Amino acid sequence: MHEMHEGQVRAMAGTKDGGSGKPVAQRLLATATRLFAERGYDRTSVQEIVEAAGVTKGALYHYFGSKDDLLHEVYGRVLRLQQERLDRFACADAPVEQRLRDAAADVVVTTIENLDDTKIFFRSMHHLAPEKDKQVRAERRRYHERFRALVEEGQRAGVFSSATPADLVVDYHFGSVHHLGTWYREDGPLAPQQVADHLADLLLRALRP
Repeated sequence: MHEMHEGQVRAMAGTKDGGSGKPVAQRLLATATRLFAERGYDRTSVQEIVEAAGVTKGALYHYFGSKDDLLHEVYGRVLRLQQERLDRFACADAPVEQRLRDAAADVVVTTIENLDDTKIFFRSMHHLAPEKDKQVRAERRRYHERFRALVEEGQRAGVFSSATPADLVVDYHFGSVHHLGTWYREDGPLAPQQVADHLADLLLRALRP
């Protein structure tokens, strides 16, 4: 019975695909992101999302389960991207100062490139159900711990100063990253990579022995 229901949902979603060729889940997520940005998470209904995406409520609940899941995924896809990239930088065959600088710059660029997603999430994360909130915090903690491990590696090697605890170093950098949504503008004087280079250089200067 469950399999039949899933098949029906897929058929219904396909019927209302509108010929765009874009996968239903991707279209739902893009539509929800746009509406959350325009109206706010709490003022956007499931009905408005599915109507704008051109799918059924059954399709939304099949792919995401709830509006809460959509909000989680808005931020989760960015965090997964950043985690994958950080893991590659951390494992690269390069001096620790280069690996940390690359990682520090990359999180700035990827945040700016997905600024709507991060702004939506930090503005609306208090709406998450407790279990989703716990999951997101665990995912962010894993990212910060991986970043902190690079700082600690450099401190043990004497490449970075140990005067400031690694936890505070991480908070210092990510405080700047999380603040990007309040001031960065696409039509401003600095391109994403320029902002990234400035903030990464500030971090490396702060860690200089």
